[in-house]
Amino acid sequence: MDSMRLRFAPSPTGALHIGGARTALFNWLLARHNDGVLLLRIEDTDRERSTPENVQQILDALSWLELDFDEGPVLQTQRGERHREVLQALLDGGHAYRSKATAEDVAAYKRLYGAERGFRGEPEADGAVRLRVPEGETTVVHDLVRGDTSFQHVHQDDPVIARADGSVLYNFAVAIDDLDARITHVLRGEDHLSNTPKQLLVLRAARSLGIAAEHPEPVYAHLPLLHGPDGKKLSKRHGAASVQELRDAGFLPAAVRNYLALLGWGAGDDATFLSTDELVERFTLERVSRNPARFDQVKLRWLDGLHIRSLSVAQLSDRVLELLRLTDAPAAVAAAADRALLEGAVAISQEKIQTLADFWPLARFFFVGVTADASARERWLGDEGLATVAAAREALAAVERFDLPGVSTALEALVQSRAVKPREVYQPLRVAVSGTTVSPGIFETIELLGREETLRRIDAALAG
Repeated sequence: MDSMRLRFAPSPTGALHIGGARTALFNWLLARHNDGVLLLRIEDTDRERSTPENVQQILDALSWLELDFDEGPVLQTQRGERHREVLQALLDGGHAYRSKATAEDVAAYKRLYGAERGFRGEPEADGAVRLRVPEGETTVVHDLVRGDTSFQHVHQDDPVIARADGSVLYNFAVAIDDLDARITHVLRGEDHLSNTPKQLLVLRAARSLGIAAEHPEPVYAHLPLLHGPDGKKLSKRHGAASVQELRDAGFLPAAVRNYLALLGWGAGDDATFLSTDELVERFTLERVSRNPARFDQVKLRWLDGLHIRSLSVAQLSDRVLELLRLTDAPAAVAAAADRALLEGAVAISQEKIQTLADFWPLARFFFVGVTADASARERWLGDEGLATVAAAREALAAVERFDLPGVSTALEALVQSRAVKPREVYQPLRVAVSGTTVSPGIFETIELLGREETLRRIDAALAG
């Protein structure tokens, strides 16, 4: 039996959106699960919106997601000669005809024969090319997710498959490209279901003329739509809408793959944290749902936090630097200047962050000095707070071994001696050494700063 052959075929009319990314992932998982072949085809027949910049955006998004392809990328526009060759064969074979019929002509036809009657044109010497839909038949789409869907030909217009200048349209190009590439399985969004009977008619007309007749028709699987948490169609109002936005927001590729895989597919045992190897091992079409899936960025953040905590400190430090280099060059320079400090800050922040982007706001004071937060200073460094900080300075200066046990013992003793709640000591001290009320644990923060830098920052706070 020939190997399974799949394709991911985005249109470069903008950034790769989350729904497209899930389609790419499902194709990739099915191909890898079955030792199949995955082709990347760029469907750039939209002359106005398909740009080289948009093509590069798609390639960059797939690269960041770490989805690799066995063949391609193939640009659909580079296959123009082949498309024209098959188009002419369909014209010569009587499966297609030229027509100058306009939208008004089609509307008039339906007023005459009924709105449910598919338009049938009269062959003319020139004009756009329409595919002749066979009379009195039904095209059944056998879908591995949705089951069988029947399309009666009497209701289908003869579809336009090429413009008057001979340049072919989407449904024709897709069908011929799938046929030539020997695609065995087509996984795509549910919104493409209505295109499938048109593409099957093109395929069958071509194969009846002996064009790639030895290759069977692809098997189709249309994936459920993606909705936001409110049940409405996923859009920018629900958070990040594209892969690049997820990347820039600090999500890990592995977490995004994990989460997208669970949108419309289930592992079978309610597992949520799955490595990519586990996804490949478990993925089958039998577990793809027909029901719309809900993309919830809050859940993605939670899952991303789990993946962050599964990394080593060195791995997470590398990921943090990658994001900073992408989004904040000065911060990247500061963080990269002292690798030991970076890994120390990452180690004590790892349990507190859910995305890579959470790290710098939490830990920047280690690298660039005390943050100027007037409200934090006003709240915690009044006369009483400064007196507490002065007492903390005295306690820390006397610590024999300036490590986590030494620091925590000294500060806990201070809390007890002053008979106050811990935050009455720790918050003023936190503001003195970081400038803000939010940081990693205060003991870990003090230890990482070290005795000299901690006392220097406290003295600066006391000096006002």
